[in-house]
Amino acid sequence: MLLVVSAPSGAGKTTIVKEVLSHFPSFRFSVSATTRPMRTGETDGKDYFFLTKPEFEKRIAAGDLVEYEEIYSNYYGTLKSEVEKALSNGEDIVFDVDVKGGLSIKVKFPEAVLIFVKPPSLEILKQRLAGRGSESPEQVEKRMARVPMELEKGELYDYIIINDELKRAVNEVFDIINRKLSERSNGKEFEGGTKAN
Repeated sequence: MLLVVSAPSGAGKTTIVKEVLSHFPSFRFSVSATTRPMRTGETDGKDYFFLTKPEFEKRIAAGDLVEYEEIYSNYYGTLKSEVEKALSNGEDIVFDVDVKGGLSIKVKFPEAVLIFVKPPSLEILKQRLAGRGSESPEQVEKRMARVPMELEKGELYDYIIINDELKRAVNEVFDIINRKLSERSNGKEFEGGTKAN
């Protein structure tokens, strides 16, 4: 199963993906590559593969990426080798990618399940971004400028979840996964799927 979770920055997708990984042991996180600087607490190869711009551009030219996007002057993308490795091991994969990247994955893997996480409002989203403290006011404005496009493309996803209350949003995602996994195993519900506490 290929599960894609996308959202505007600050809408809670990374938290939701972490919950999925902790409750569904069959899922493996698809580590994206990026040229943005590493943030405090991040680990190369675990949070992202941190590449230089020339390295990333070499990967693009070689066709090594399933999808990629340039956002805020940095590249983000999914390495084909990571996806192929997980699929050949029979693992379920969860992607934390931007909305355009998610739609590109769907083109290459039509069986992928796309979930778009929507913020309850633009005001709350802006508060969450500012509250993170990891971006300057200018960066927050840049991120907010992308939101209308993200919301529009998010309408093309298989499922849209409004993250007004995290526990409820997580449980909605769990329900979708359980449904898909039980369809796959002919009615037998996947044991790893429990409600978030």
